[in-house]
Amino acid sequence: MDKMKATYEVMLGLASEMVWDEALRKRRSDILHREIDTALATGDKLAFRNLTEELKSLA
Repeated sequence: MDKMKATYEVMLGLASEMVWDEALRKRRSDILHREIDTALATGDKLAFRNLTEELKSLA
């Protein structure tokens, strides 16, 4: 029974890490989209390129 409990706790920990990672990825993606919009509005080509590359790497 203790082995099952330990296995369950490990699985629960992994699941929570996956949820946390996805939340962080989503938050960063939202920020990048806003920054890309700003770069487009101001005509900042370098920022646009850098930000879009980072956004691609999140996928």
